[in-house]
Amino acid sequence: MKRKVLLVEDNPQNRYLITFLLEKSGYEVVVAEDGEAAVEAVPEHRPDIILMDVQLPKIDGYEATRRIKADERFSSIPVLALTAHSMKGDRVKALQAGCDDYITKPVDIDVLLRRIQEVLEGSSSDPLPS
Repeated sequence: MKRKVLLVEDNPQNRYLITFLLEKSGYEVVVAEDGEAAVEAVPEHRPDIILMDVQLPKIDGYEATRRIKADERFSSIPVLALTAHSMKGDRVKALQAGCDDYITKPVDIDVLLRRIQEVLEGSSSDPLPS
């Protein structure tokens, strides 16, 4: 059974590329283009993991993550923040919002795939440095 990834990304090129690479790696990918759509997609699709862009229309990735994590039914779904933000404090902000890790863009696909696998397998390793 394929593991399901909810990719929350508003940039069409990033969405296409990440979806293509994830599907090529054997994942089923569901896409949401904004924070509100992400919150709505979780109960419908019940993903195994969420890749959450931080800068999104409607509600940002931090707020979408907080809303998802606030629901007991979905609080255990891991969320990996994908962001172009790499300023000091941004990583802490993502983790405080409930993200399980923080990966900067441009995304190194090998790092992303490895981190997804580690998180889904319940690896207790520390989050990767940004």
